[in-house]
Amino acid sequence: MTMSDTPKVCLSIAGLDPSGGAGIIADIKTFRAFGCFPTAAITSLTFQNTQGVFGSQHQTAATLRGQVQPIFDDYDVDAVKTGMLPTPEIIAETAKLITTGDLKNVIVDPVVRSTSGFDLISDEALRALIAGLFPIANLVTPNLPEAERIAEMTISSVADIHTAARKIQSMGAKNVLIKGGHAFEGTGVTGAKLATDFLFIGERLELFEAEYIETSSTHGTGCTLSAAIAANLALGLDLIESVQKAKAFVTEAIRTAPKLGKGNSPINI
Repeated sequence: MTMSDTPKVCLSIAGLDPSGGAGIIADIKTFRAFGCFPTAAITSLTFQNTQGVFGSQHQTAATLRGQVQPIFDDYDVDAVKTGMLPTPEIIAETAKLITTGDLKNVIVDPVVRSTSGFDLISDEALRALIAGLFPIANLVTPNLPEAERIAEMTISSVADIHTAARKIQSMGAKNVLIKGGHAFEGTGVTGAKLATDFLFIGERLELFEAEYIETSSTHGTGCTLSAAIAANLALGLDLIESVQKAKAFVTEAIRTAPKLGKGNSPINI
């Protein structure tokens, strides 16, 4: 990028992980890794590290608007991703900001539970998230436990992934990326295990495979993937290309993770 180039602006609306592995901080690092200019609004101050989430202090809708509106007044925002949206009020305000701001390239990462098993959103808030944000998102990116909770079903096979995705689409989501991780890995020609993600674009299905890496360095993978997709859409790539590049980026970040902390290490972003 030359001095005369204007970078694409990406906005993260998510929670703050003070340990730096997930949430707003992970999103900012990811936006910068793709050459985009990061902006952010905090929805919740979480108390966590690599070993778990120990509590949170949620922000008000007014506080969220107070953070975001000045950004809209000053910058042209090229993509937005949402992460932890803990209350119906925050969700409603986020939807209002996105629609009134006429934002494009909207990625909704439906963060409902931490890696350590801490519930980050109530059933009431989840219903609000589905109703308010799924219809205005370009892509919704649940992992398997999130897809199970949203679709209200157990996922134990690839066929179940298809069923869950169609249910999520019936709730208003145009496109759905279910991150399968290693649960339903295939085997490549070299015999290596493959981690597969499932992208449903309308009626179409695209599979994204990468080598499965046996590791506990998974803190922030979901945040990073959705932020990387948003950044690539902002740069002008289509959805399939954006997911391809994002998955490759996360796979390498897992492979080269710094092994920090006593729990699930953050990845290398």
